[in-house]
Amino acid sequence: MPSHRQLRRFVSLLAVLGLLATGCAFGEPDEEEAGAPPRFPTPSTTPSTPQGEVVAEVIASNLEVPWGLDFLPDGSALVTERDSRRILRITPDQEVETVQVIEEAYADGEGGLLGIAVSPQYETDRTVFIYYTTREDNRIARLRLGEPPEPIVTGLPSGSIHNGGRLAFGPDGYLYATTGETGSPALAQDVDNLGGKILRMTTDGEPAPGNPFPNSLVYSYGHRNVQGIAWDEQGRLYATEFGEVSWDEINLITPGGNYGWPEVEGQGSDPDFINPLVVWPTAESSCSGAAIISEILVVACLRGERLYLAQLNGQGGIMGAPVPALIDEFGRLRTVVRAPDNTVWLTTSNRDGRGEPAPEDDRILRLVIDGAGGVDRS
Repeated sequence: MPSHRQLRRFVSLLAVLGLLATGCAFGEPDEEEAGAPPRFPTPSTTPSTPQGEVVAEVIASNLEVPWGLDFLPDGSALVTERDSRRILRITPDQEVETVQVIEEAYADGEGGLLGIAVSPQYETDRTVFIYYTTREDNRIARLRLGEPPEPIVTGLPSGSIHNGGRLAFGPDGYLYATTGETGSPALAQDVDNLGGKILRMTTDGEPAPGNPFPNSLVYSYGHRNVQGIAWDEQGRLYATEFGEVSWDEINLITPGGNYGWPEVEGQGSDPDFINPLVVWPTAESSCSGAAIISEILVVACLRGERLYLAQLNGQGGIMGAPVPALIDEFGRLRTVVRAPDNTVWLTTSNRDGRGEPAPEDDRILRLVIDGAGGVDRS
């Protein structure tokens, strides 16, 4: 049982020049509410005082590369560990227990037990969905906790790098999954291959009605390695994407959209490819997880060892420059998820082979952003 010593950190969000974000990035070579939200600078203001704070509390510690996270209706959290292949349950009183080990999963490099998503009808179907690597492929399966997984999508490309792996149910009720190109960039442009894509499917693993390509799971393509997806209150989908050596991205995802990899990294001029909303230099980002709370897009960065908070403008764009927080406070940050109580849960990834673990790593943090929490908006 891990220690549950709590730690509270108050981190001022540094105000930045309110310039519309046209070039800022996420990616690493071979990497992969309780109240009002932070007040962010508008394009015409240059504030000189902090705009808010992030309060971080340690929920769980001594974990092994926590990767996926979602919540059950009773408020407890399910967490996957990439390398141990365990599914953990964290109770509302912060007890941690092992639910089961996915024996079929194979942990190699960036592969292993990755994403998890709880069925929107969990109270009746008792089903969760997982994304994991085997020795032959990446696959998506459904299961009832404690029972063997039932694969619904198999044959996804796999490798030691760029396995994607995020799972989430969209506001339309369909299951979305992100896949990487596994180090073979050409896969991303091949709409007949499921690598380097965002997929959209039914709970049986079939193409969801309205998908842009006939009889295909593919929802968007031209991705290198997406590990963060989140929807705003209008149902628009945003994704974080690892670049190669220069620029990482936030993209607004449209059905059938081509996001350019490997023909372009970051901003480009080819009208056939959709440009990102925001790019950051790789050293400041390599952002993996994404969540939206009160029109604030929160992204968790690995190499950059920070959060970025970006104010959405309600029209599919971002206002001002994203604000960094928790810089170098907890090391590499992997997954960020909005909790039922309108706080944000965040996982560290310091034991993934690229970090420098602290004695209590890896950890799960509960964040209150600028006093925004405690109001159940689920």
